[in-house]
Amino acid sequence: VQLQASGGGLVQPGGSLRLACVASGFTLDFYNIGWFRQVPGKEREFVAAISPSAGATYYADSVKGRFTISRDNAKNTVYLQMNTLKAEDMAIYYCGAGYGSLLYTSMYRYDYWGQGTLVTVSS
Repeated sequence: VQLQASGGGLVQPGGSLRLACVASGFTLDFYNIGWFRQVPGKEREFVAAISPSAGATYYADSVKGRFTISRDNAKNTVYLQMNTLKAEDMAIYYCGAGYGSLLYTSMYRYDYWGQGTLVTVSS
């Protein structure tokens, strides 16, 4: 059971990136998927989450209107489209998979995690 986040990189302020979270060893179909980010010395911070059917999404206020979470269950992949990136978005981004009828913002409600992908926003 493994999640793999990818798509990070260096981008200028105002730029865009699309992150992908791919599952191997299990299907994501029945899981809520959350994107979180972490900077050194701080706890992992909620960014966005999506329900198994993609019928529900939820965003942190800091990214609402700029980021979009989506999923393609046929590809066993969840995406995070990040637009209008700011310096404060710079972090390691992680995806997590968990069960539940609600979209949780706590990292402790997610059971599986992959290694993160680094997003650097700098001119």
